[in-house]
Amino acid sequence: MPPTENPQPHIFPPHPTRRQFFQASLSAISGLALTSCGWTLGVTPTEDAPFESDGSRQAPPISGNQLYIYTWADYTDKELLDSFTAQTGIQVIVDIFDSNETMLAKVQAGGGAAYSIIYPSDYMVKRMAQLHLLREIDHSKLQGLENLFDKFQNPDYDPGNRYSLPFTWGTTGLIYNAEKLKQEPEDWDYLWENSDRLWRRIALMNDVRETIGAGLRSLGYSYNSTNSQEIAMAYEKLLRIKPTLANFTTDGWRDLILAGDLTVAMGYSFSALEVADQNPNLKYVVPKSGTSLWTDTMVIPKNAPNLKAAYAWLNFMLRPEVTVPLSERLYFATPNRAAYELLPPELQENPTLFPPEEILNKCEGILPLDPEKEKEYARYWIKLRSS
Repeated sequence: MPPTENPQPHIFPPHPTRRQFFQASLSAISGLALTSCGWTLGVTPTEDAPFESDGSRQAPPISGNQLYIYTWADYTDKELLDSFTAQTGIQVIVDIFDSNETMLAKVQAGGGAAYSIIYPSDYMVKRMAQLHLLREIDHSKLQGLENLFDKFQNPDYDPGNRYSLPFTWGTTGLIYNAEKLKQEPEDWDYLWENSDRLWRRIALMNDVRETIGAGLRSLGYSYNSTNSQEIAMAYEKLLRIKPTLANFTTDGWRDLILAGDLTVAMGYSFSALEVADQNPNLKYVVPKSGTSLWTDTMVIPKNAPNLKAAYAWLNFMLRPEVTVPLSERLYFATPNRAAYELLPPELQENPTLFPPEEILNKCEGILPLDPEKEKEYARYWIKLRSS
């Protein structure tokens, strides 16, 4: 990443789709580093804010009008950042991670010291709180908490929203090309039953809990199993399908399925809507045996350098007039009831974005595991990826 004297927010084309945002992240921004810790966008290392050898950002001097955010690739766009800066005078610098585990490793290694807002998933909130990495949120500094749906005001992963605020939620399922398949995939077992016919045309997520979780559900077990025999059986089943896969990727499947190089991919519900915009033959299905029901959140890290800007961001994101256009542009399922009620009917009634209760009842939130079980999952994941 070439140095710049004055860090600037990343720049995207107006009203980008998710895919345009992702491509812009890779090609239109000169300040981009691909490291073992994920993608880094928007600001380049300077003498004041260099990167460590592993790609971690050292804490730069943070001015009162700068907010560093660490988030997923699809969770901001130029319109959102410009609007926040125009209303607050605070400049936003966004860095990207590609998995919760990548984010956690960077924060634990000290590379997260620059950030005042981070976007972990539900189970990771609890884990980070247990590790004393998060600051308790002062609800007296927030406006709009009452706008959240009831289930998001007291979530299981963070009772009372002590450490987090929900940003979006959704399911994990299968995106497939209906033009190339005579039969819709109904469950996870479809991948195993048709692996020979779909040789190198299937992609699974590059995510230990999601992919091993899918293996567990295909066997009738919980996504959150702590039974060593069940986890081993899920690994063995995934190992059988491994030679037939194109790859493990959480984001990269989108361009591949649009190009016709993949026929089925495991992915998130919001991503399914984005690719369907570009190819109506691409459909989404929640496996009937069940899948994960996830919530991605916003937290303030323990050593956040700019608390004032962090609370300004949280309040900004609680406003329905901010959330509604963002949901329309980026296909977010909002946890904000006031915003949901303002969405157009075609989004409110979209079953991919807001699944019916009979589907949600078959889904599980991903729960944090104790350290020994985390290591057990990690060992099997490393063996699967390296086999």
